[in-house]
Amino acid sequence: MNREKKLKNPIASFILLTNIIFLPLFFLVGATRMLGFPAWVFDVMHCISAWSSTFAFAALFKKIYPGQRFIQFVKDKFKNKLKFSVILTVSMIQAFIFLIIMFLVSNNSEADSIFTISSWGMLIYFFLKNLLSGPLGEEIGWRGFALMELQKKNSPLKTSIIIGFWWGMWHLPIWFTTGYVGIDLIKYILFFMISILSTTIIMTAFYNLNQNLIIPITIHQFFNFFIGIIKGNLIDLIMYSAIFYFAAAVLIIIINPKKVLYGKEDTNSINEKHSMIP
Repeated sequence: MNREKKLKNPIASFILLTNIIFLPLFFLVGATRMLGFPAWVFDVMHCISAWSSTFAFAALFKKIYPGQRFIQFVKDKFKNKLKFSVILTVSMIQAFIFLIIMFLVSNNSEADSIFTISSWGMLIYFFLKNLLSGPLGEEIGWRGFALMELQKKNSPLKTSIIIGFWWGMWHLPIWFTTGYVGIDLIKYILFFMISILSTTIIMTAFYNLNQNLIIPITIHQFFNFFIGIIKGNLIDLIMYSAIFYFAAAVLIIIINPKKVLYGKEDTNSINEKHSMIP
């Protein structure tokens, strides 16, 4: 019998350590920009800083799950077979939102192009850079651990709101590098938090339907990637995202497919699966 002492408040410890690790890395990212380092150095540091949640989870892992191996834990998050219907549904939802936002921005834009990227090479580079930072760097900790751990004692919907809030607050230092002040900064923060809370609810619903970390990674990737390639006012882009992702989240809450958001039976079965890890 394993008698290693477990961490009493793993979620709180994870969130705290994630922020402690992120702040110095974030300042290093800013330093590379201010000191005039090449763009690729900035991109590398930016990607590394996004992995702060994974670094925090790895550092705490032995105290959270005594006797288990971190690498095996991560592998298990990808072992379930992907359901084509789930991947197709999340892709269609986000593609639809992207097309609506693109249409709205194009009607309000006087620029020759509504896209920030003009070549396939740069598009592929941006896609991979985005994937290596946010989606891959953040989802192991926030969704692979925190979301599933918190669902052991709370409904998926309540868990989504809690995790979504703290995930959003983790971005706080970034808010003050946007250049916005006053009412513009308030609007940016408000729309950002609505977007991230709504996206978290969508992630939870579809992750619980498939139990493969590829699902939240895909949702995260499409969210960042689609916003990044549209040329337009950032506040407008975040506002449109907040509106349409919120609408999608509300629709999913109402439909509640297979009771994955607040159904007692399904919540308990999810908790049992994650409490019986060998």
